[in-house]
Amino acid sequence: MYDHVADLPLTVEDCAFELQERATSSGFDRATTTIVLSGDGETGRGEDVTYTNDAHHALVDHEVDLAGEYTVDTFSDALDEADLWPDPPDEERFRHYRRWGFESAALDLALKQGETSLGAALGRAYDPVAFVVSTRLSNPQDDEPPTTDRLDDLLRIHDDLAFKLDPTPDWDDDLLETLADYDVRVLDLKGLYEGTEVDVEADPEFYRRVADAVPDAFLEDPKLTEETRPVFEGREERVTWDALITGVESIEALPFEPSVLNMKPSRCGSVESVLDTIAYCEREGIQLYGGGQFELGVGRDHIQALASLCYPDAPNDVAPGGYNDPEAGAGLPSSPLAPPAEPRGIGVGFADPEK
Repeated sequence: MYDHVADLPLTVEDCAFELQERATSSGFDRATTTIVLSGDGETGRGEDVTYTNDAHHALVDHEVDLAGEYTVDTFSDALDEADLWPDPPDEERFRHYRRWGFESAALDLALKQGETSLGAALGRAYDPVAFVVSTRLSNPQDDEPPTTDRLDDLLRIHDDLAFKLDPTPDWDDDLLETLADYDVRVLDLKGLYEGTEVDVEADPEFYRRVADAVPDAFLEDPKLTEETRPVFEGREERVTWDALITGVESIEALPFEPSVLNMKPSRCGSVESVLDTIAYCEREGIQLYGGGQFELGVGRDHIQALASLCYPDAPNDVAPGGYNDPEAGAGLPSSPLAPPAEPRGIGVGFADPEK
């Protein structure tokens, strides 16, 4: 797949940054940076989804000189030597997040300068995109017990919404039984995070209760230990991975051959790694679904575009941004998202980023 875009010519005359911030339904304020590359009368945009807000404030005032004539591939090579970080990132994975912001902006610009779209370059059609709404049933910052109130609020917007949920050990049996009334497609166990507000201790009883209560949902990112591994024996086809997936090598290193994976381009970093990973999964018969990182701008359009081209019918965590607002309101698009008739660049305007 990468060969279809690697040699696209690219002219970069200027690099600029646009900061955006927004409160989220998960109880934290999100900041991201739109990376704006311009040249030859066109503008390409990408989004850095690094989770440290100070890193975005520092980047806005930073100068990165990328002016020159490239191909998509040689621009990626140039980024190896570019000074993208005024200060070192808090976590090494953020280097991929920022890298994807620059690389997606360059690809977007190259496609526009070539008067084409990613779909046309890859020889694929943009299909309607199914999505799920990802949410928590309680915020880690408060002491309120988890309830299905937020699900009910969202279903008042569209009564056929499906969900991706983050189980926590305080989900009691009554709550788990209630979830049978909702269309839950993915349960994110968050067993692979450490030192964050959202990581969840690996507990075999907790894993078993959740897996039994929602038997048709994918089980994302369990932490496999000697104690927890037996919970997933016979359930391997339901197990999916997110935090570990940074490219083809990461898939080959998984504890067992996966049936399904979460594709977040920001985790892979480069356009080459993203497209190689998608192509690998297609060859190996591994189902993909798109994942989001609380994108506030064009990055959300990009993950919707990739889902549209490569895995449109999956439980894609690419819902329009308004679903992440603390109080989601009426007027949000329903699933599936209909692509526009005249796509251009990577993103094709599935939904207004403000929504």
